[in-house]
Amino acid sequence: MSEENKDQTAPHPNPEQTGEDASDQATTPLPAIDFSTFVISLNSSALVQLGILEEPGTGQKTKNLALAKQTIDVLAMLQEKTKNNLNRDEESMLKSILYDLRMLYVKEKA
Repeated sequence: MSEENKDQTAPHPNPEQTGEDASDQATTPLPAIDFSTFVISLNSSALVQLGILEEPGTGQKTKNLALAKQTIDVLAMLQEKTKNNLNRDEESMLKSILYDLRMLYVKEKA
């Protein structure tokens, strides 16, 4: 089979299988996947769970403190498991995010 034929017969990802809309694939570039973007993603999730940010799907602010605590605990676990394995910026970012989330959690819990 020639190289040209391979390209024509190669399967294309089905948007329904990937959970993406076909138009999203063409227009929305995804950020680079690294430790910092992962931690920032978890931070954003915790802020939504704490009712600080609106839920992307509904535009509503709702609280789920149990889920927020679990997300904060996941970040704390990452901090412990990556100890002495992060660069200075990553370590500082994670420490700062954890401190802020813990303070927000205590405030919301009261």
